[in-house]
Amino acid sequence: MKVLYAIQGTGNGHLSRARDIIPILKTKNIDLDILISGNQADVDLPHTIKYKFHGLSFIFGKKGGVDLWKTYTSSNLTELRNDIKKLPISNYHLIINDFEPVSAWAAKRKNVPCVSFSHQAAVLSKNAPKPTKPNFIGAQILKRYAPTEKQFGLHFKAYNSEVFTPIIRKEIREAKTENLNHYTVYLPAYDDDRILSILSLIPNAQWQVFSKHNKEKRINGNVTIQAINNDAFIKSLLTCKGLFCGGGFEAPAEALFLKKKLMVIPMKGQYEQQCNAAALKQMGVPVIPELKKKHLSKIKKWVTNNERVNVNFPNQTEDIIDQILAYAKSK
Repeated sequence: MKVLYAIQGTGNGHLSRARDIIPILKTKNIDLDILISGNQADVDLPHTIKYKFHGLSFIFGKKGGVDLWKTYTSSNLTELRNDIKKLPISNYHLIINDFEPVSAWAAKRKNVPCVSFSHQAAVLSKNAPKPTKPNFIGAQILKRYAPTEKQFGLHFKAYNSEVFTPIIRKEIREAKTENLNHYTVYLPAYDDDRILSILSLIPNAQWQVFSKHNKEKRINGNVTIQAINNDAFIKSLLTCKGLFCGGGFEAPAEALFLKKKLMVIPMKGQYEQQCNAAALKQMGVPVIPELKKKHLSKIKKWVTNNERVNVNFPNQTEDIIDQILAYAKSK
């Protein structure tokens, strides 16, 4: 069986997950190729990439949401259409798709079996938590961005039989943790000055901030800001007291698995992150809507509080892959 594994390259979670999935796929009796589209990741992939496309990326802003103008100017819909048409999708018996639009639309166009293996598939599940304020446009974008015929999802809880708990990468799952009393911060939708202005008002905590907006290391009192780097981030996460981050999926899941305190700020107007925040809030994770001084008391309370959310994230990756391959063979 010839299989194309197509990965979204916006954000770090998809590629982090792929680093564990690809070695398992390579043990199966399949001929595997890899495709990546998107341009907002800070994680490399130590495997041969067959196809690399510009794709359709959402660009992080600096005020808590997506930078719509940069997202628009960086998009090239003509290139996207051409990539969909030229991808030799008919060469494959199965597409395993992690929220990647080029292969999804190419497969739909040529009627090639395409299966979601993503967090987004679980967010769209009927039983998964949703924000109290509906977002029809956001939900439709999530649904239509990378359409597939069958969905295998990953979420903070198994909301149905085809939604599984998170894939925790091997380097996190097997790592030893300790508490060096700092807090790890990853808020890519905010600029460094905004983060610094808020965190510097909590002097009884040491903050290690990872930035997407600045390559220069800055130290200002109890706040250290450095460029995002996978190894440095993992080291900080393993030794932190808690993680303060956006409403993504992988980073919060890893913090919960490591039994670290967690507080999240979902990106404004980003439906998936709003759904994640709703799920985390149900589990008891503190959520604030934006990084502003009016929410400073909640951050201070989180710092002084030692409550953690207990989770059970078993290693199911190979079992899920086997289910996906069995589905494809049954067609």
